[in-house]
Amino acid sequence: QSQLVESGGGLVQPGGSLTLSCTTSGFSLGGFAIDWFRQAPGKERERVSCISNGSTQRIYADSVRGRFTISRDNTKNTIYLQLDNVKPEDTAIYYCATDGRYYCSGLEPDYWGQGTQVTVSS
Repeated sequence: QSQLVESGGGLVQPGGSLTLSCTTSGFSLGGFAIDWFRQAPGKERERVSCISNGSTQRIYADSVRGRFTISRDNTKNTIYLQLDNVKPEDTAIYYCATDGRYYCSGLEPDYWGQGTQVTVSS
């Protein structure tokens, strides 16, 4: 069964850094744009970032621009989200997802991972 799998979440202090990873079992990520979303308790899901298949498009939400960096290594079939200078409001479950397109469409993805928890607290 094909699926997206996130990892790298955990507890981090404000101002710290964390790297999230997204990989797959069952298919190659290389041809697809990948989104990162997050959802905090009681809040709406937020699209945090997106990277196109060739990395020419890298899109960030205003809330994370300048602090988060999205990248990919297609040879490792992995997408990364580097979180720097994290804030308590970054606490959420982070999901990677794709709608199967090669570019960042902004549409609702069809395929989702199970999520990884990021908690920012001192």
